[in-house]
Amino acid sequence: MNYRKLGRTGLKVSPLCLGTMQWGWTADEATSFAVMDAFMEAGGNFLDTADIYSRWVEGNDGGVSEEVIGRWLTDRGNRQQVIVATKARGPMGPGPNDQGLSRKHIIDACDASLRRLQTDYIDLYQTHSPDGKTPIDETLEAMDRLMQQGKVRYIGCSNYKAWQLMQALWASDRAGSARFDSLQPHYNLVNRAEFERELADVCEEYDIAVIPYSPLAGGFLTGKYSREGQTDSARADGIKSRYFNEAGWKALDAVRAVATETDSTPLAVSLAWLLEQPSVTAPIIGANSPEQLAGSLAALSVNLSEEQMAALDAASAWK
Repeated sequence: MNYRKLGRTGLKVSPLCLGTMQWGWTADEATSFAVMDAFMEAGGNFLDTADIYSRWVEGNDGGVSEEVIGRWLTDRGNRQQVIVATKARGPMGPGPNDQGLSRKHIIDACDASLRRLQTDYIDLYQTHSPDGKTPIDETLEAMDRLMQQGKVRYIGCSNYKAWQLMQALWASDRAGSARFDSLQPHYNLVNRAEFERELADVCEEYDIAVIPYSPLAGGFLTGKYSREGQTDSARADGIKSRYFNEAGWKALDAVRAVATETDSTPLAVSLAWLLEQPSVTAPIIGANSPEQLAGSLAALSVNLSEEQMAALDAASAWK
């Protein structure tokens, strides 16, 4: 596996990041362990989670994904070989300070994540989304303090707009403190404008690692949907409302054509296209089984020609 630097840092991560939102939700602990084992055996070393996973499930207080990862790290004894990324921001309790990006919540949330992960440091600690009620200086000062204490190695952010990312970079530069070295944007072949309009230039200019989430557009880019097909779940209905349109089908038709040419799958081609983007470090993939994981890992063996990249770009163009 060809490892990539995390932006301007010297940290090397696998070109695919394993998302773990489903641990303890749609994947039980035994399955979660099997998927992480398979990912490591294939050369992967980059795991992404968040403290809030899976708080949306009835009876779940959050932190479950981190707890599963913590037990796996302890059982396998492989903490030094794994790059663990987690996030803070969402509500983790009923109190007014149980969420947000205040100094208090960030420090409390980090300590709680460390306990659940059964480790004494987090490789990449990220803000899950902006907090308009907390000054960015306060957030960055708290993150910088965690780095000085050795609890956090690098910091990043998720779901920031270009102006918010620039504001954070300026604040870090002004204070001489740690800065965000990564961004998690919503980015895929059928959702390009959100990242490419402004964020892509910022990330390239300041050498910020890009770790896209939803790289398969919720499953749309796997090719499992058709124009004539029916959806049978709330999640599928959401995908239908967003991507079942001429722009979506045009892009998917091009993906299917390239998949045929490369003797691959739409899933692998869609990930391979992302991997070719100059600012992208590691798309975040999900898997509920080792077999599903293998389908995503196949993208690393897909070599897209200039003509195929141009065809995909043209079919999914937003400008």
